[in-house]
Amino acid sequence: FCMDQRGLKPRDLVPIIGSRTKVAEVLSGKSEITMPMARALHNYLDIPEELLRSRPGERPGDQEAQIE
Repeated sequence: FCMDQRGLKPRDLVPIIGSRTKVAEVLSGKSEITMPMARALHNYLDIPEELLRSRPGERPGDQEAQIE
């Protein structure tokens, strides 16, 4: 959604995430976002890190509740 709103293409995330292959894997769900990626995306797109680390269909904060 944020990429669409800002007119970003996957290639625009290469400097943040890594290679084009890694960007494709993350966007397709084949690879999870790492903490450093979440921080970088947070800084670049101003998206809460918790949202970036949550899985599709999962609400931010659900992970912390399961850990406790």
